[in-house]
Amino acid sequence: MKNFQPNGLPALVGSFPLTDHQEAAQLVLAHTPEIPLWVQLPAYTEEGMMAQFLPGMPGLADSQGKLYINTQDASFDDAQLQFYNDYIAVTEGVTHLNDSSFILTKDTAQGFFVFKNHLKRLVTPPVAVKGQISGPITFGIGVKDENDRAIFYDEPLRDMAVKLLALKAAWQVEQLSQFNRPVMIFFDEPALAGFGSSAFISISREEVAACFEEVIDAVHARGALAGIHVCANTDWSLILESSADIVSFDAYSYFDKFILYADQIKRFIDSGRILAWGIVPTLGDQTIADATTASLVADWEAKANQIIALGIDKAQLLAQSLITPSCGMGSLTPEQAMKVLLLTKNVSKEIRKRFI
Repeated sequence: MKNFQPNGLPALVGSFPLTDHQEAAQLVLAHTPEIPLWVQLPAYTEEGMMAQFLPGMPGLADSQGKLYINTQDASFDDAQLQFYNDYIAVTEGVTHLNDSSFILTKDTAQGFFVFKNHLKRLVTPPVAVKGQISGPITFGIGVKDENDRAIFYDEPLRDMAVKLLALKAAWQVEQLSQFNRPVMIFFDEPALAGFGSSAFISISREEVAACFEEVIDAVHARGALAGIHVCANTDWSLILESSADIVSFDAYSYFDKFILYADQIKRFIDSGRILAWGIVPTLGDQTIADATTASLVADWEAKANQIIALGIDKAQLLAQSLITPSCGMGSLTPEQAMKVLLLTKNVSKEIRKRFI
């Protein structure tokens, strides 16, 4: 896995604006057959970014469709104890991960199981396969307790949330590794766009880094690559200096901010790791309408040249690059999503044709 090179192949970010999981899987395999992924459909409330991965969290409660963690429930202490017993049983090998509570189910992640069924029927195996999960910072900030306080600020709740995500990511790796292809798991971290602002004033770099390392270690322990996806600007040093194998960023809108971290970018690439270029826009009706394969390839080349100017060999950069949309497509219209799919496929194809 450490030697895996995507060579400019296309990949996607998880969400689609559809209601049919079979259709979504077929579109993935038609446009990104080399590195397909399972799809989340946020049209279903249970497939929301946090909701999809909340099952298994102690104290999980539902109030008129709003999920939260109720630490005042009479059964919470027992549930917390059981959570750690289950976690220890899995990590010490007493219980197999697939027999634990740290799994995805068809109730909230039907796309995962549809994807697996399609993979079983493929005549030509993919180059790699991709899964995804909410990142620990976004999850911790987005999930609230009974007092509407983010669980990230409650250390015991944060610890359980990180361990829950770590093992659900590990479960994905085990399931997808059955196909004998390299596996990559992306942790989606849109909330990190606010890091450094007043909203994050009480969250330290050390806390963020510790959360990242725990979930990334769980993926690495099972032989897979771990990526971190942020679809806006952030303090990129947090991610570039982590042990993530892949940094997924909005190269279309925020490259001017990303390139400010020149030293960290160079070290990241020199260490053999991968940049996932979100060069295909997914924000703004007119932006998507105006985008063409030629314009995006030219945009990518101009930005790639700025990284090459840091002292990175062009062939090395291309070998360690993925071409992706800037973010998920769950908020787009189906027509816009189709254009993003086509652009991602064609931009990657043209880049590989011209530069690799």
